Amino acid sequence: MAFDGFVVAALVKEMNDKLLGGRLYKIAQPEDDELFITIKNNKEQYRLLLSASASLPLVYILQDNKPSPLTAPNFCMLLRKHLSNGRIVSITQPGLERIIRFEIEHLDEMGDLCKKFLIVELMGKHSNIIFCDENDMIIDSIKHVPAYVSSVREVLPGRNYFIPNTTGKLNPLTVDSDAFAACLLQKPMPVSKALYSSFTGISPVSAEEICHLASIDSSTPANCMTEPELTHLHGIFRHVMKDIISGNFSPCIVYKNDEPVEFSAIPLTMYETADSSPKMDADDNTPSSKDNRHSSNSSAYRIENNASISDVLQVFYEKKNNITRIRQRSADLRQIVNTALERNNKKYDLQLKQLSDTEKREKYRIYGELLNAYGYDIPEGAKSFEALNYYTNEMITIPLQEDLTARENSIKYFDRYNKLKRTYEALSKLTLETKEEIDHLESISNSLDIAVSYDDLVQLKQEMIEYGYIHHKGSKGKASSNKKEKITSKPFHYISSDGFHMYVGKNNYQNEDLTFKLATGNDWWFHAKNIPGSHVIVKAENKELPDNTFEEAARLAAHYSKASTQEKVDVDYIQKKHIKKPAAAKPGFVIYHTNFSMTIDNNPHKMGTLIEE
Repeated sequence: MAFDGFVVAALVKEMNDKLLGGRLYKIAQPEDDELFITIKNNKEQYRLLLSASASLPLVYILQDNKPSPLTAPNFCMLLRKHLSNGRIVSITQPGLERIIRFEIEHLDEMGDLCKKFLIVELMGKHSNIIFCDENDMIIDSIKHVPAYVSSVREVLPGRNYFIPNTTGKLNPLTVDSDAFAACLLQKPMPVSKALYSSFTGISPVSAEEICHLASIDSSTPANCMTEPELTHLHGIFRHVMKDIISGNFSPCIVYKNDEPVEFSAIPLTMYETADSSPKMDADDNTPSSKDNRHSSNSSAYRIENNASISDVLQVFYEKKNNITRIRQRSADLRQIVNTALERNNKKYDLQLKQLSDTEKREKYRIYGELLNAYGYDIPEGAKSFEALNYYTNEMITIPLQEDLTARENSIKYFDRYNKLKRTYEALSKLTLETKEEIDHLESISNSLDIAVSYDDLVQLKQEMIEYGYIHHKGSKGKASSNKKEKITSKPFHYISSDGFHMYVGKNNYQNEDLTFKLATGNDWWFHAKNIPGSHVIVKAENKELPDNTFEEAARLAAHYSKASTQEKVDVDYIQKKHIKKPAAAKPGFVIYHTNFSMTIDNNPHKMGTLIEE
């Protein structure tokens, strides 16, 4: 996630296209470090979000409104006093800094035309929104920074505003080839890191992309590069900077397994090729320079382009926040499932070990039978006895307890046999029940993995309550009433490339309903082979399914299963009329025979079209 100088440049261009000449209609401060400004321009109304959050500094144009506090904070009141109905006359970016400078004309109390500056600095924990007069004197800021907080620059009313240069980085828009080469040659670090640590506004992702465009291994030490390599790299570097200067942007979002992982204002071609998916560096969470051109599952990456950088930012952070919220809300459920799984797996291993110990029961039965058959001539005090095993026609040696007679030894072996037989019968049933419990928990775990909304979690929670994984208590510590939360979660609905409707269950209840209520006899049913996953139903409408639809449905079954990270997945498929539900089985558990199987590539780009409902 790189809110770098390239993204800021794209935002400045977009805001110049839409907001330049517009008037500030409303100013609100929904959060302590956030402004929400409504701007009217060319008979259109735009909403501009300015956030100086230390964890997530943002600027973009959005469509939706945001609620404001009943009492406006002092900084908001100050801006309303000076800038209400003011006109935006310029929006600029100094160099390639992560700074946006709004120049606003307004009339003062005397009716004279005045000029003010609203400056947004997008610099991580140092982010700020600063309000200055025409002489760059700070009038106020959304965050005050006194001298004891920063010895570099105070941000307080009455101080002069300036951009501190504490890193000594060069301006990439103006650097020439000699300065470029001299700068890199003195850096004993990977060339990608040398780029983003030497030039303003370049993020690690952008540096990796520049290296990829230049076909240079980003792990190469910068001070070891040859003159031809430096010349070629500078040529690519200048080409990218020319696109920035000319406003030639290509905003995009990179998805991995449907989760947004990166965005940029320039094309990220390193994600497009089969073996160019960047790896992340463990220490700084940036693409690794060790091997940025090799990945085991590059098909998981998908690039979504958009004409608007604001739309890219809004979509990216909304989806990212939604995934984060779902993970946070499902954390307790995951903990319960994982604890139950760990307990049941230990129990299952112990049961299997005990079950294996009962395999010697038949040996004791044969010992007892042979002692009854041949024990009449065993001498007193014998420690063992050799006899012909009439089941195998082989001689076997039977250990004996010296102080017991042959009959007493026989009774002892039959007692052992009967005990092990009873243990075997009991354990055979218990291991089957424990395995079913593990399969059920694994299916719930998979449902938690594919949940995309709070409504999906509601149904999962109810299933866990119903099967005793969650002990639901009322307000007085008693069992809760039968009142349940309203279920609004629906299965995923896809349309295949051939126009067939495909449905994917998000949990066991939905799997059950899809298979036994929605599907009819000739519809097709898909499921990952021997792996917890979703039921996929293809409505055949009494037609023969094309091969493409079979493959797309199989990919859905693979994608929404515990095997979603594997490159190849075995998938079973069969017509619904051959699917049966065992008596007293848990929801979503079925049996089938004479099925077909296929091995399908786990390519999320070839699963049909998802229909939002």
